[in-house]
Amino acid sequence: MISKASCAMATLPCSRVRSGFCILPGMRQLSLSKGLVYGFTRLLSMPFKTLRGASRTLKVAQFCSVSNMSSSLQIELVPCLKDNYAYILHDEDTGTVGVVDPSEATPVIDALRRKNWNLTYILNTHHHHDHTGGNQELKARYGAKVIGSGVDRDRIPGIDIALNDGDKWMFAAHEVQVMDTPGHTRGHISFHFPGSGAIFTGDTLFSLSCGKLFEGTPLQMHSSLKKIMSLPDDTNIYCGHEYTLSNSKFALSIEPNNEALQSYAAHIAHLRSKSLPTVSRKPFYLFF
Repeated sequence: MISKASCAMATLPCSRVRSGFCILPGMRQLSLSKGLVYGFTRLLSMPFKTLRGASRTLKVAQFCSVSNMSSSLQIELVPCLKDNYAYILHDEDTGTVGVVDPSEATPVIDALRRKNWNLTYILNTHHHHDHTGGNQELKARYGAKVIGSGVDRDRIPGIDIALNDGDKWMFAAHEVQVMDTPGHTRGHISFHFPGSGAIFTGDTLFSLSCGKLFEGTPLQMHSSLKKIMSLPDDTNIYCGHEYTLSNSKFALSIEPNNEALQSYAAHIAHLRSKSLPTVSRKPFYLFF
């Protein structure tokens, strides 16, 4: 089942699942044996779907909450473009600063200026311009090093450090584990900070949906989601876009009488009516 969700919305923590994913209580299910390709084809065009095959019930916990993830690592959300999110990482002990997926430079520069921080690293989950558009300006201004996928070495602007699946890299004293998560693109990676209980999933997993398949296959996306689902249950997932409202509307079109979904959708609509992010608030808890 698709539970930690997708590349178009986000509200799930990392619950362990051996086979499959899930997304919301009461969602109609698609048999993996009969409809795997169909199911993921629907997922790439529609934000929400549930696939049968979870080995046990799942609990939806925190997702995309922005806070101190450990004694020294801070994570701050920075809205960019129309619906993108970049994330500034700050290690309090060393002053090391990074940014994940800066689609444009100005909002990141403004956020750094307010804190009087310099920028040390730029982390890209994939090559799309709405995740790398700020690379060159930020690199020129701060001398920051750009980190991205070795598969996409030729497509990431200004890349300095190419990492591959299974590589471990250090952000100050914080170990970062690199995970190949293709599907949305062939070279998509996710950055997992195990000591801080955080993963940056770019456009692989969103709140209530997963990413569209531009270059990868349904089986690749399925495998990528399984990787994310294998992480500890208390992992916080930081996604690349604010898609939760549109995802909730789609979910309601499938389950209009689902009371838990109705309540959650109303909460999301209230936040968005005030132009507040849905991925930096106290998460909604669902039980499967």
